[in-house]
Order: sequence, then C-alpha cells, then structure tokens
Amino acid sequence: MSGHHQGPAQGNPVEGSSGVPILMYHDVTPTPASRFRFYSVTPEVFGRQMRFLARAGYSTLSLDDLAHRCASRAPLPSRSVIITFDDGFKSCIEHAVPHLERFGFSATFFVVAGLVGGGSQWLREIVGHELPLADWGLLRWLAGRGFTCGAHGLSHPHLTRLSPDARRHELAESKRVLEAQLERPVVHLAYPYGEYDPETRTMVQELGYRTACAVRGGLSGLDTDLYALRRIAVGGEDSMVDFAFRVRTARFPGEYLRAKGRGALAWARKLGGLRS
Repeated sequence: MSGHHQGPAQGNPVEGSSGVPILMYHDVTPTPASRFRFYSVTPEVFGRQMRFLARAGYSTLSLDDLAHRCASRAPLPSRSVIITFDDGFKSCIEHAVPHLERFGFSATFFVVAGLVGGGSQWLREIVGHELPLADWGLLRWLAGRGFTCGAHGLSHPHLTRLSPDARRHELAESKRVLEAQLERPVVHLAYPYGEYDPETRTMVQELGYRTACAVRGGLSGLDTDLYALRRIAVGGEDSMVDFAFRVRTARFPGEYLRAKGRGALAWARKLGGLRS
C-alpha cells in the first residue's frame, strides 16, 4: 500500500504532452479483501485495461528507459506507459503476469524485502488481517521472465518518521537483500506510503537507486525529478472511462472536462473501444 488516490497538481502535462503515465497498482486478485477493495483490481478488469492499452497502440517503457531518456534528453515515445505494482502480493503476481505477457508488456514489482514469503504486516490495522506476499521462488520466477523487481523498504515503514540511521538501514538493506536473493541489480524504489522528504530523497540517491516513485498524481516527463516520480493510482473503483482518461491526462473525466471545456468532448469520443 502506498497512499490514497491523489489527483495531479495544476500545471502537470496533459493530453498531447511528452509526459508518460506511470500506473500504480497494488493487488490483482479475484477475491479482494473487503477493506482493501479500493486498492484491488480483479483479473478480469486488469485484463480489460491491458487490452485497452494494446488496442489504443500503447507500448511499455521501463523505469530504466525513463532514466536513460531523462539523462540523454531523448524524446519519450508517443503512447508509452510504465506499469508498476507496489507491495509484492502473491496474488498480484499470479494474476497480473499472464495478462502482461499476453500483450508483451513490461512492468516493475516493488517488493517489501524483509517480509518476502510472509504477510503484509503493515496492513493489520487497516485491513484486519495480513495478505500473502510472494516468496523468493516466485520472485525469482518473475525476474527470470524479464520483469523488474524494485525495493519498497524492508518492512514498509513511514520513512520520514524514522531516525536517519533507521531510515538508511531500511533503504540500504532492502536493496542489498533483493540483490543477493535475485542476483541482479536493484536500482528502483517506491517510497512506502509515498512518503519522502528532502533528506530521504538525498539518501535514496546516495545509496545508488536510479529512480524513486511517489504517489502524487500526474504524468512524468523529461524534466520530472527521477526521485519523485508521479504516478497514477489504479483502483477497484475506477471505470474503464476513468482508466482511459487518466492514462491520457492523469485526470478523472470530470476534472479533465471542467479544465478543458467543450473542446474536450470531441477528443473524448475518439477514445472508443471502452466497452469491449
């Protein structure tokens, strides 16, 4: 769990800009926990979303691609999207990967390194119980299929509430453990709960991460801070129209139409294929 749905700040890139949407999912499961339904998408809905992206001509970028393009100032491809998953739920990997592979999409899965193979301890108070997390065998299988595993802390803490030493331990040890177990570099991070401050950002950069994802809504472009990447939270309450608008604009339909006025309606009709 990273944080609540948040709309983009005014002035973010919108349709027609060079920004790329970074989608943020949590769980993909046929049996969402009642108190975690906001953060859960069913496999059927996830499959429809991936099919929409494919039919609309989208291709996936990796976070490595984004970091490289930001460094080289190479333009972002049109109709590109980055797909991320927070927390490393076992059901998410099992149900999301078949749809991703069906359409040839890449994705990054952010893993809570100290709880691999156990349960989501940080959700006890929110959900009332723990949800199963992937074990190392499943994560090695995932990495072996070409997907990226990133860090999400050692125990999913509120980083900004920790002492500097404890914060550094969470960030450094989660990276070390994942690299040792998966035998590959781990250079991407998602801040637990989306929380960070200037000191945390500096620490993340010093420890060798190339990017860090937050939860503030919006598109990410070549001038976006790579250690404060904006994302678009996708949840169980989003309709396909919501999804299509947010991929293109980082806004819900009502927000977009209010901002753009009548001229947006003609563009909206072009989206098409949302009922399929």
